[in-house]
Amino acid sequence: MATNRTEAGATISEVAQAEGGTTKGSKSAQMQSELTKQRNLKATAAEVGSKLETAPGSITKGDAQAIHRAESRALGGQQPQSGSLSSQAQHEAAVNEGATSTSRNGTMSTSGNAGPVDPTVQSQLDRQANFDDAASKVGSKLMNEPGNVTKDEADLLHSREQRAFGTTEKGGLASQAQHQVAENEGATAQRSTRASGNPNVQSQKDRQANFEDVAAKVRDKLVNEPGNVTKADADTLHSREQRAFGHTEKGGLAAQAQHQVAENQKP
Repeated sequence: MATNRTEAGATISEVAQAEGGTTKGSKSAQMQSELTKQRNLKATAAEVGSKLETAPGSITKGDAQAIHRAESRALGGQQPQSGSLSSQAQHEAAVNEGATSTSRNGTMSTSGNAGPVDPTVQSQLDRQANFDDAASKVGSKLMNEPGNVTKDEADLLHSREQRAFGTTEKGGLASQAQHQVAENEGATAQRSTRASGNPNVQSQKDRQANFEDVAAKVRDKLVNEPGNVTKADADTLHSREQRAFGHTEKGGLAAQAQHQVAENQKP
């Protein structure tokens, strides 16, 4: 396993060198992102799969959300198919939540193979289905026509994820959609004011250029020499992203850099 990881890292480094460095959207950046997603999926699937097999009653919403997130990212933002590991975990978590609820109320849970589905379980499954429906549509837009993702779509997805899981995933699909909406609105504002010579337009372009400059350097470090990513690198990237977009993307490059710094600082 270690050998495979080393070979993958070496391949990415070779591609990055051939490209003259890793930049946003470059092949080496995409390869690094894909490698990270596959590693996360494998680790999360092993943990959740083991619980499903040996202790299904211990599956929680957090477990279901973690494997759903890992599968979705590995699929490029698409939603896992029915019957996938995340689908099984979501169902088991809903059943467990229903069983806990009915136990607290002193009544018998009817979840399981016999009898009707407990109303608490069914309600949770319905919320998850509503989220999956919105996620499928927005995920498709993010992949095929990101410039057309709207604020209403991002807000709806955020709301349904909150209702389905009790929280929203940092760096998840709703977060990605909100970030894309911010970029779309910024691009629209630039187009509408460019003809008037508004200096705010150039200022925004400069802020985005400053962010991209630092992002390219930090991304290259993360790929080729992660142990050398410094707190100053992460702080500068975080500051420039905030200035360029008005917020920082949850789970984005700045967050990855901060995480790497924390790893580097461990004894």
